[in-house]
Amino acid sequence: MLKLTKKADYGLISLKHLALRPDRGASSAKEMSEAYRIPLPILAKVLQRMVKEGFLLSEQGTNGGYRLARDPATITTLEVIRAIDGPIILTSCFTDHGDCDLSENCTVREPLRKVHEGILRLLDSITISDLTDETGTPGVLPPQAEIAGLTVLRS
Repeated sequence: MLKLTKKADYGLISLKHLALRPDRGASSAKEMSEAYRIPLPILAKVLQRMVKEGFLLSEQGTNGGYRLARDPATITTLEVIRAIDGPIILTSCFTDHGDCDLSENCTVREPLRKVHEGILRLLDSITISDLTDETGTPGVLPPQAEIAGLTVLRS
C-alpha cells in the first residue's frame, strides 16, 4: 500500500497552515501542534527538516516561529514528501537494485511502472497553493482522478 508517513503528512499540513496566513507573521511549532493535534516533538523535527531543505525560515524571539521560505505555488507535494521520507517507491522494481527473481517473466512490471510514474507526475503537479484552494479549481486533485488509466478515489 502506498501511504504517506505521518511526518510527510505533518509537513504538508504545516506548509498549508503557513500558506493560508502569509500576512499574520510566523507561526510557532506549539501553535501548529495545538491547532492540528500533532505531537509537538515530532512536529518540531519535521519543521527543522523543512528549514534545512529550504521550505521554511525559522525566526527566533518573542514573535518568532516559522514562515514559508518560498512561494507556496512553487512548492510541490512531491518535493516535500521526498524531502521528509526519501524516494517514493511503489515496488522494489523501481529501486536502484530493481531486479528480482521474477524480473524476466514479470507481466506487471511495465503497467506498474506506468502507475508509479503517474503517481509521481500527479504529486509533482500539486503545489502547496493547490492544497489551500478548497474550491475544486483546476490543478487540485478532485475526489476522483485518473492516474495512468486507473481511477483513484480520494477520501
